[in-house]
Amino acid sequence: MKFTKIEWTECVWNPSIGCTKISEGCKNCYAEAFANRLKAIGQRDYTDGFKFKILPHRLEEPLRIKKPSKFFVNSMSDLFHEEMPFDYLDLIFDVIERTPQHIYQILTKRNNIMFEYFAKRNVPNNVWLGVTVEEQKYVNRIETLRKINANIRFVSFEPLIGAVGILNFDKINWVIVGGESGKRARPIKKEWVDEIFWQCKERNVAFFFKQWGTWGFDQVKRSKKANGNLFNGRIWNEYPVYSTI
Repeated sequence: MKFTKIEWTECVWNPSIGCTKISEGCKNCYAEAFANRLKAIGQRDYTDGFKFKILPHRLEEPLRIKKPSKFFVNSMSDLFHEEMPFDYLDLIFDVIERTPQHIYQILTKRNNIMFEYFAKRNVPNNVWLGVTVEEQKYVNRIETLRKINANIRFVSFEPLIGAVGILNFDKINWVIVGGESGKRARPIKKEWVDEIFWQCKERNVAFFFKQWGTWGFDQVKRSKKANGNLFNGRIWNEYPVYSTI
């Protein structure tokens, strides 16, 4: 378990690491670059770089944290990766159920595997279940998410690399939007963010604008820090109304 600079969470917990690219949003994967840096300095869990692997020695990390915390699960992988054994997922969710004081935020691009897993299992009340949607062609992931009975459902539009169009936010509680960072970052356009923002306001969906990234609202390339996270003149860091009942 590590504290993190990711703006919408508090800690990261990676009981598995590594992944494979499945869509355009994966092109400049920050986790892959970070894993390769850890391999280069000899970090023992990353001797295989970004190859998928489970890490049982990390399973019980949240059990040692008594203070209620938000955990982003698998910031360095996808919890529903094709190589993830369902029996190992059961162990992960057992830890989650044993720590009801924590919130676990889970994001996936593999909506169909997530749906298959929960077809015969309940989503714990302290899990916020989400999907990533980078552009319009992946909106179907939201449709799958809506079919799963979760206490909180959310969508991360990061990196937002294209317009997403008119969306159905029925049963969606939270939306995160962010642009891509790094030397090879693709531009984000303000009108794409506006389109999502106003649909959230119309449906009373909590809206969190994470960052512009490398490209500013004015389509000028700068550092991530210089572009900041102001949207329409203010910081939007809303969270969904949450209850374990």
